[in-house]
Amino acid sequence: MPIKHLRFRLIMLAAAAVFLAVALAIRALSAGTLNSTGRLEQYSGTALYASMTWAGTLILRPRQHPLVAGGTALAWCWAMECFQLTGLPAELSTHSLLSRLVLGVQFDLTDLLWYPVGIIPLVALHQLGRPVWNRWL
Repeated sequence: MPIKHLRFRLIMLAAAAVFLAVALAIRALSAGTLNSTGRLEQYSGTALYASMTWAGTLILRPRQHPLVAGGTALAWCWAMECFQLTGLPAELSTHSLLSRLVLGVQFDLTDLLWYPVGIIPLVALHQLGRPVWNRWL
């Protein structure tokens, strides 16, 4: 594996960690507010889950075209959301926090709209930054 792919994978791993940290920080900071409806946590968490998924696709295949990485991440997110209609993720989440975080619990149609919010800006940045990445990495 070329060293530039390793560097890129490490950057994507760091990006995924940042997305997770931001999601957890929003949840922690919003928990103390009296007027919290939970929407901020829900929608930002959904978008940031999609962002982590995008980074994950690039960890697995760093040479993917930005549109392919974005499409793969979006397909995964939508598939997991639809999988929640089976009830199996809800059952698994009662036994495992990891299952709850990866698979979710219950279907929410609104989530299908928030996944692209977490992916499209990253795909655009990835596409615009390709010449820089190619030189630097």
